[in-house]
Amino acid sequence: METRAPYVLIGAFVLAAILAVFGFVYWLNNSGGIGPRANYHVQFQGPVPGLLVGAGVLFNGIRVGEVTQLGLAPDNPRFVNATISVASATPVRTDTKVGLEFQGLTGVPVVTLEGGMIVAKSGEPLTLIAEAGAGQSMTQAARDALRRVDSVLEDNSGPLKDTIANFKTFSDGLARNTGKIDGILAGLEKMTGGGAPAQKITYDLRTPLELGQVGKTLSASLAIPEPTAVAMLQTQRMLFSPVGDIKGFADFLWADSIPKLVQARLIDSFENYDIAHAPLRTTDLGQADYQLLIDIRRFRIATEGEPRAEIGLSARLVDKNGKVIASRLIETSEKLDKVEPAAAVTAFDAAFARVARELIGWTVQAV
Repeated sequence: METRAPYVLIGAFVLAAILAVFGFVYWLNNSGGIGPRANYHVQFQGPVPGLLVGAGVLFNGIRVGEVTQLGLAPDNPRFVNATISVASATPVRTDTKVGLEFQGLTGVPVVTLEGGMIVAKSGEPLTLIAEAGAGQSMTQAARDALRRVDSVLEDNSGPLKDTIANFKTFSDGLARNTGKIDGILAGLEKMTGGGAPAQKITYDLRTPLELGQVGKTLSASLAIPEPTAVAMLQTQRMLFSPVGDIKGFADFLWADSIPKLVQARLIDSFENYDIAHAPLRTTDLGQADYQLLIDIRRFRIATEGEPRAEIGLSARLVDKNGKVIASRLIETSEKLDKVEPAAAVTAFDAAFARVARELIGWTVQAV
């Protein structure tokens, strides 16, 4: 007997411990856990699919208790009565909204409580009435909505058939008169100036090749930044003086804005004069010994009197310290045989060739 006694005591102790753990878990899940609790009666005006005793109770999304009892209302079998046990500190009011929410992929239902301002009288039993349809799942709501849509379609089947028949008649009429409709639309397009935009024609400024015999060359590095100009000259359009729309130039475009075009062709001209010592743009060269600063004053067609292409530049040579060592105004014009794009470009080519020759000769002498 003495040998068996310890085994009996150990078995009894283990069994008691197991029962104590199960009892604690049962009490924690069904009696509300630690702290004072308050019970409230809840009535659902419809089915509560999946709701079980022990289901959670959420107040504003925070778990505050659980369902402790479920049953059918004896006076109305369509209603469901439930008892919930929540933490006594939960601010449940007589106008607190009650609902049923299905959580997660499995759709586990929980009782939800929201808001409320009216405090119940002391000692008065509090019954919370859930909103109608609170227990309706998303699936059931979709079925009800489809059922209502089906009912509306059934009630209006006659007018719907008439409407569809009218659409068919209208579409048949359009098909029979497609040619006429295309003609009407084409007329409207012409009247409103619509349609595909006219193709722009791009013209370039030609770089002069005959710049004279190479005499003195550039003995220092030279950079030509993009010329400055007033806003009116920052364009690819042909400019006129006096300003106006000249017939034949609506689709005219220079290959680039006038300052960038003049910069590119001046650099090309220096290269044609002496490729070994040609200047570069300021973005292509670090700190150059000199900069040739160009300000474009005129680059236009003058139509008063004899038509002519006019180019006017102001040039300054600046050293590394920003000191102006030389400056010059270069102006020229070329007669136009005819005020049209091709003749205008030919005149600008001739005028620019004179400007480039004069500017190169002056620059190589001044540097």
